[in-house]
Amino acid sequence: MSHDHSHPLLRFDDVTLGYGGAPVLRRLSFHICRGEFLGIVGPNGSGKTTILRAILGLLHPKEGAIHRHGRPVIGYVPQRERIDTIMPVTAVEVALMGRAPRLGALARLHTRDREVAREALHRVGVVDLGSRLFRDLSGGQQQRVLLARALAAEPDLLVLDEPTNGMDLGSEHALIELLRELNREQELTVLLVTHLLQIVLNAATSILLIDRGRVLYGEAGEVLQEGKLAELYGLPVRILEADGRRTLVVGGRS
Repeated sequence: MSHDHSHPLLRFDDVTLGYGGAPVLRRLSFHICRGEFLGIVGPNGSGKTTILRAILGLLHPKEGAIHRHGRPVIGYVPQRERIDTIMPVTAVEVALMGRAPRLGALARLHTRDREVAREALHRVGVVDLGSRLFRDLSGGQQQRVLLARALAAEPDLLVLDEPTNGMDLGSEHALIELLRELNREQELTVLLVTHLLQIVLNAATSILLIDRGRVLYGEAGEVLQEGKLAELYGLPVRILEADGRRTLVVGGRS
């Protein structure tokens, strides 16, 4: 797939971010082009949430600039734990919420909006759950409905914050495979934030690693080199390939 590198959807140029006092991250540069899958990986407290806030336009850089090409529509999938599940809304009503950015707050929902919401539920494999209450769904199902809500906005860029938190291994694998399929086959541009490198190991086309203020960024093949990872983390790291898939082994003898 050809990525348009001349006009990335989103570009950070020497961006310094923080809230008031000392910066959280200094001189950060990266970009995401149409059709890419960028994984942003770092431990809690490393600044991932700060980058997310800047991407969503909620935080302005102290220094440097964030360029957005053609005002891209962002479909945001928040952490599932942050969603209040008390309200008795159905899965299809949650998906319909994704139409709000396109409509404005007071606009009426039209047949097309309902069609787009149902199509989004279909794309993520939960259209049969449309009439079920969101709060009654399993964690994996809820995550897919939140993904459908973001897709219903017909986004240029899909942004996910720790989408696999609290999931069992099977649901986690299925979700990442789904995102990979949306990216590769439907050319959806994806930016996924996680504290686990394993999550994006086989899905991301480019990776941004943050650890204690240090950054490693580039195409997945460049970043996922044992020497570079060992240097970043201060531990022996091995990347094994089996059946065309990468596995990470950390520690042990170097």
